[in-house]
Amino acid sequence: AELSYLRDPGYPYLLQRLNRLEVLLNAWGGRSERNMQRAEDELFGIQNSRKARIGGLAGLLDPKLFGRKRADEARLRDFIGKSMSADVRAAEATFGSIEKAEKVRAELIRDLTLLENGAGFNSASFGIARTLARAADELPKGPADRLREFGDARLPSLKFQLFSDEPIHEDLETVKMTDGLTFLATSLGPDHELVKKVLAGQSPRERAFELVSKTKVRDPEVRKKLFEGGKAAVDAANDPMIELARLVDPASRAVRKRFETEVEEPKRQAYAALAKARYAMDGDKVYPDATFTLRLAFGTVKGYTEDGKAVAPFTDFNGLYARSKEQGNTGPFELPKRWVERKDKLDLKTPFNFVCTADIIGGNSGSPVVNKAGEVVGLIFDGNIQSLVLDFIYDEEIARAVSVDSRAIVEALRKVYDADALVAELTGKK
Repeated sequence: AELSYLRDPGYPYLLQRLNRLEVLLNAWGGRSERNMQRAEDELFGIQNSRKARIGGLAGLLDPKLFGRKRADEARLRDFIGKSMSADVRAAEATFGSIEKAEKVRAELIRDLTLLENGAGFNSASFGIARTLARAADELPKGPADRLREFGDARLPSLKFQLFSDEPIHEDLETVKMTDGLTFLATSLGPDHELVKKVLAGQSPRERAFELVSKTKVRDPEVRKKLFEGGKAAVDAANDPMIELARLVDPASRAVRKRFETEVEEPKRQAYAALAKARYAMDGDKVYPDATFTLRLAFGTVKGYTEDGKAVAPFTDFNGLYARSKEQGNTGPFELPKRWVERKDKLDLKTPFNFVCTADIIGGNSGSPVVNKAGEVVGLIFDGNIQSLVLDFIYDEEIARAVSVDSRAIVEALRKVYDADALVAELTGKK
């Protein structure tokens, strides 16, 4: 049921949003070099997210892979139904509760995205303003009664982010806020009562300019004073972005409350029961889901076939230079000047990257790849587009983890970066 939600409304809706933002930032960034410098970090993150969701959706739309998930669930349901254990049989009702939760999740996706996730007010300024407004309301409460992001354990991290002096550019904020308000109005309809209150008789562009140009929350010293001054200071701020955050907060909290109580909590309880049942069925014959704990993944270095063409398991430095030349040495294919100048020093047959069938997930980047002799032979840094289905199910047909080869690291350190001392430390050889 959860995978069906992601396949049908979830990922398609998110991809529409990511595509919209990518077009927005590309168009604005393309107007000038300065614009692109301001937008490029966020644009890269959006493009990376889009790539990940496209790969995940492709896997969910593969009938063979989805059929395997259905078969796995049918096997677990059958085991639970035949079990004599009360603990295992307790999981029988969880399938229905998860299905119900996913239906509510689909019902809430629009309003949750627009309001609580802030897509309808897309700007750093709004996020800061809402944090200040909510902090004024939440911090006087006891720790157990606050929204979770205002819990005592999370406050240091929240304040570190809130007081950051990272620059927030007014022109980019206005562009993003305009798009957010447009998204809000077109999603809910221009005659929706909340939309009319938010726009206050103005167009999205006019309202965005007013909000962004008049707010003071982008000044770290201002927001520090407001946060430390508590409710009295925030109430007296008379800041338009804070007032906007307060205007939409009742509706935002309401949809968040429904999501937490009707989606998150039932699923949390259900998955705890299902995990017990699955362990009773298979024991330690299957490894657990990724839980931010130390884990080992085993795989084989081997190529794959894509669009009828064989993809070799290794690349080399020759391929690096050939690919850059083929693409005019521009954009993401532009080689640093030092690499161009040192080309004749390199052994161009040195293996550069390789792929293997290890089961990885986002967060594995930097993981060492160790051969059966215990030697570090590379570092994971990516996966091919087909590996993004590994979030849901293991598949070794074409899903591959991508690593940089240790031999390439050593060759580059010595001959491109003149880091002989570092190579000696890493290899134990002078």
